Amino acid sequence: MLSSARPLLIVSVLSACLCSISLAAPEPIEPLPLGSKAPAFSLPGADGRTWTLEDFSDTGLLVIVFTTNHCPTAQAYEERIKQLTADYAGRGVAVVAISPNDPRAVRLDELGYTDLSDSFPEMVLRARQHGFNFPYLYDGDSQEVSKAYGPQATPHVFIFDSDRRLRYSGRIDNNEKPELVTSRDARAAIDALLAGEDPPLAVTKTFGCSVKWASKRGSVQDAFERWAAEEVAVSPADLATVGELLANDSGKYRLVNIWATWCGPCVVEFPNLVEINRMYRNRPFELVTISADSPAGTSSVLDFLRGQQASCTNYHYTGEDKYALIEAVDPEWPGSLPYTLLVAPGGEVLRRWSGQIEPQVVKTAVVEKLGRYYE
Repeated sequence: MLSSARPLLIVSVLSACLCSISLAAPEPIEPLPLGSKAPAFSLPGADGRTWTLEDFSDTGLLVIVFTTNHCPTAQAYEERIKQLTADYAGRGVAVVAISPNDPRAVRLDELGYTDLSDSFPEMVLRARQHGFNFPYLYDGDSQEVSKAYGPQATPHVFIFDSDRRLRYSGRIDNNEKPELVTSRDARAAIDALLAGEDPPLAVTKTFGCSVKWASKRGSVQDAFERWAAEEVAVSPADLATVGELLANDSGKYRLVNIWATWCGPCVVEFPNLVEINRMYRNRPFELVTISADSPAGTSSVLDFLRGQQASCTNYHYTGEDKYALIEAVDPEWPGSLPYTLLVAPGGEVLRRWSGQIEPQVVKTAVVEKLGRYYE
């Protein structure tokens, strides 16, 4: 276990957060009723083109899936949406996905199962990384199209016949885990419509993340204010403490960052580390920072941490021998700052980053270990 060194200084951090946001009161969003005509849309796609409802006029059936990047349930269904697209592409069925979420209404602590949020550039990256074989459209600015269709969760499927009348609304199937699926409702609806029959089940409930309507932006501001009020502490660390940190008996994946106030790249990357901590800290994850500043520089270290709202676990190395610190942290560390390690429970070093981190790369490394789906 780590030695219980008493913190040198503890402060509360209060700072200005997001500017005030004036939004209309939330309005009830109801799903499009069965039999309704498909509402028109013209939305940018992750493939670089703008897609409209008319672009699918030559297809017999149109499957519109409201899904998104960050939601664990949505991620669990991505491969099934791809397979659905491939299986029916030659049978007059088109599949299109729409992200309804306002990225400004997504809190960092809602991103614990993902490495990407719901902005359009991140949608482009997601579609490319995962080889989406269907158009992936963005409706996060106005959300007018999404309001017209009324998805209740992500993912939510709407299936339209050749007259573009809604014939099915609901889930893809009845379990996030493919091996536990017993009712493939979207496929059953498509097969029935292709056979000229009514879907065996026309409406189901949907399970997944709530849609992030613009009215939820206030919760983002509240979260930043709450984080700004958290205590920031820095504790002394000798070589034994550093060794215990890297041995990692915490039961969590530990991201360890060694930095200094005088190190330019350290200063530049630090806000990204704070963001990563806010994303994943509600899961088996923790951020630990170790300052390599002079032992006499604790006040400067704390001032910096306070300015960064770094309410993670922070240490200040108290020794004068920096080469001993290098060996205690990682014998493979050449010695330049910053230096970052992803350490598994039990002490195995999974990843090393020498120099300023690329935040996206670190997020991906972390979430691939934590898992993208609900257990």
